[in-house]
Amino acid sequence: MSSALKPQLNREYIISKLNELLNIPSPSGYCMEIMNYLRNEVEQFGYTMDQTPKGTGIIVIPGQESGEVIGISAHVDTLGAMVRSIKSSGMIRFTPIGGYAMQTVEGEYCVIHTRDGRKYDGTVLSSRPSVHVYNDVRDFKREEANMEIRIDELVKTKEETEKLGISVGDFISWDPRTRILPNGWVKSRHLDDKASVAALLGLLEWLKREGVTPKYTIKLLISTYEEVGHGCAYIPEDITELIAVDMGAIGDDLSTTEMDVSICAKDSSGPYDYGMTSKLIELAKREGMPHAVDIYPNYGSDASAALRGGSNIRAALIGPGVHASHGMERTHADAIVNTSALLLAYILEA
Repeated sequence: MSSALKPQLNREYIISKLNELLNIPSPSGYCMEIMNYLRNEVEQFGYTMDQTPKGTGIIVIPGQESGEVIGISAHVDTLGAMVRSIKSSGMIRFTPIGGYAMQTVEGEYCVIHTRDGRKYDGTVLSSRPSVHVYNDVRDFKREEANMEIRIDELVKTKEETEKLGISVGDFISWDPRTRILPNGWVKSRHLDDKASVAALLGLLEWLKREGVTPKYTIKLLISTYEEVGHGCAYIPEDITELIAVDMGAIGDDLSTTEMDVSICAKDSSGPYDYGMTSKLIELAKREGMPHAVDIYPNYGSDASAALRGGSNIRAALIGPGVHASHGMERTHADAIVNTSALLLAYILEA
């Protein structure tokens, strides 16, 4: 595929789907609604999505030839929390789902999801929430034991909160606070990794619209436990190479920006496959895509999980650059669309 034939991806479709994905609560382990959404979406293109017992979605794009199978993964699960206990004041003490600093959620609106389907709004606060009352509020350490959720119901005791149906083990989702701006900036929680899932939907939409069949069968893997480390610990045995699509980190001595497709050469699991990574770099250069190659020492991906799970595969990692990862994140529509375009270039060149 020459640069003159670069796929005309449906940018409006990709960003509209991203907006919908971001507004469906899906902390790790609570992904039922968003997986049903994805199943309905891919069926519109004539594909089906099966799920493993753990919940990973598998979408098969048949190829022209049998033999090699290319896997592409992204994850819909996000950071969140779970009710750890109910305090005597009626406030909720929570335990984190995924790795984030407590100061990144202080003051955030949230929803408590009870096991019987009820939902309650709340706000994350420290247990020293007011400068007018507590002299140590500015220095008070933001850690799990010092944080709580104020429920937007008239409750002042543990018993009153329990009467709402709220119990230990209920999931808590953060308000994404999504803003999609006319100039292409997208700021929201959970761009890690719903921006990548939107890029995969853009790939499916293009293949369907153009009637293109890739040379080799492609299996899209949508994982639901990546943020807790074992999203794609299992992958189908016929996959020979796996591209994990996940956000590119920004900061310190890293080169990636919010306008770039990040190509990761090495993360906490070690170096990614030399041949795959080199090919992705070559294609990004050929297609004139803003991109950067980086090292992420404090990062793991679904490809990392697959390798650690014993999969005999080659693996690579790409994704749109995302600023303030696991906080109030931001990326640009160009980076998401170009991530989709680079994936298409790769599978059409296979």
